[in-house]
Parts: sequence; C-alpha cells; structure tokens
Amino acid sequence: MLKTDIHADDYALTVHTSEDMLDCMRKGQLDSISIVPNMPCFQKCMEMLYAEIPKLPFLPKLSVHLDFVEGCSLAGAQNVPLLVRDGSNLMGLSWGGVFCLSYLPWKRREAKRQLKLEIKAQIETVQAAVGRAADIAGVNGIPCSQSGVRIDSHQHAHMIPVVWEALTEVIREEGYGTEYIRNSKEMLGPFLTAFPLWKTYRPVNFVKNRLLALYSQRADRYAKAHGMERMYLWGLVMSGRMDYDRIRRLYAGIAARAEARDRVLEILFHPGMMLPEEVSEEIGRKAAEDFYLKRDRHVEKEAVARMREFTVQS
Repeated sequence: MLKTDIHADDYALTVHTSEDMLDCMRKGQLDSISIVPNMPCFQKCMEMLYAEIPKLPFLPKLSVHLDFVEGCSLAGAQNVPLLVRDGSNLMGLSWGGVFCLSYLPWKRREAKRQLKLEIKAQIETVQAAVGRAADIAGVNGIPCSQSGVRIDSHQHAHMIPVVWEALTEVIREEGYGTEYIRNSKEMLGPFLTAFPLWKTYRPVNFVKNRLLALYSQRADRYAKAHGMERMYLWGLVMSGRMDYDRIRRLYAGIAARAEARDRVLEILFHPGMMLPEEVSEEIGRKAAEDFYLKRDRHVEKEAVARMREFTVQS
C-alpha cells in the first residue's frame, strides 16, 4: 500500500507564513512540516505552535529545514566566515555558492568544517523545540508519530556533495537518531508523458530535477544502510506552483510508480505566504518578490486543503 507524506516547508520563515501553515495543521491537512531554525521570528513562531498543539487533531512530524542561504548563522559569524556575508552574521551563500564549494579543492575541506558547525547548531535548535512540542502533545493526548530526527533543507542544499558529507558526519559524530533525510529524488516520466501540461512547467525546474537526481543514489544508499524508508519527492518540476488541477491529472501515474517501487511519496508544498512588511535583511527583497510574496503560495494552500481526496494519513 502506498505511503504518502503531505509536507509543507518554511515554518518559522515569517510569522504570517507560519500562521498559514498552522491553519492547515488545525484542519489535519499536513503530515509533516519543516522548521526554519535561523530567523529572528523562530521563537515566536514556536510559541504559536506550542499554544495550538492541544487543539490539533494530531501533531505533524517536525523536520529541521537547514538554511545556508537566508537568516542568521547560529554557529556565529566568527566560526563560519565562508558561510556569512562580510561584516555580518547573515547567511550569505547562494545555492550556486554552496555548490561551488564542493568543487573547489582549496576551499572544500574548510567549507565542510564550517558547515558541520552550522548544521549542528541548526539541528540542535530545532530539536530542542521538537522535544518541547512532543512533550506538550503527550501531556494533552495529541497523537504524534515522530520517532527521531528529521532533516531537509532550503533549496535542497543538503543534497550537494560537501553539505551531504558534512551532514552525515555530524549525524554520526553526535549520535542523532535520524528517521528521515529528504531524498530530493523526483521521477520525471509522468511529467513528460502528460503532453498537454508541458507548457505549464518552468524549464529551470527540469534542470533542478535532473541535477538533484544525480545525487539521489547516494541518499538511497544511505537510507538503506541506516534502516530508513526510501522515498520519492514530488515538488521539483512543479516547484513554485503545486496546484490542485495538475496534481489531480498527475497523481494516479506518480502514485502508481511510487507504490510499485515501494517508496514513500512525499508531496511538497509551500502553503505559507509572507506579508510585504515582513521583508527583512535576513530574507531580502528579491527573494521575497520572486518566491515568498507570490499569490501562488495561496494556490498551494488551496491544493493542500484538497489532498485528502487522494491520500490518507500514513
């Protein structure tokens, strides 16, 4: 039987983003969420979640959303100078910048050392909050199926070789009991065979799909070696607009392939929208206008509300 995971990224990116996601949680629409650890609103957003837990039908699984592109360094600028903007504690690497560190021999070793410091700090920040959330759920009799540390990342940066190595070393060295690391492995065939939809995809998302597929075999091997379920991700080719109409047309084919290969199908949404007044130096105007302020995020929230038409909680 197919296992699905209706997932939303970017809790604690901003207060309003989190409020949108809490609305989905109150209605039992999300199986799991990812929490951004390094924004100034992190504590406020977690307090919002804690207050809502007694009223939730169940507590979604909570993942660490590692972020090296935005927010502040939790390890401290003096300890991770390669990862921050000059003269500040703001994270300063683009996805391409992280990618290049994997292939610059004279920087790779030091980059991995600094990434390990930042990864550990971000994981421990979220895990402390996850522990408190689980305690509140337990006291109030709210179901929670999480059994270990769950990890993914902003822009899927953890799939980049130097980040993957840093992450898996931190997990081993710190003895984290990890139940899930996102494998950004998305099948391509169903998107190509749905000819009427070709013009609705952004070409850059096909590049993202194929590039991440190059790294997915390593994640598969890691999952097998560590007793974690293998998975497919759905949310790359349609990234930025996971709308209900296309999901309805593609779901049967994608679900059938995932079930035939005995993989969990993680369906990734970004249902939280930022308000214009929430744009800050930690995020930046361009990123906000390109992604976080777009009405497409409400399109995704509307799609989340209808996903139980296809799936059951797993």
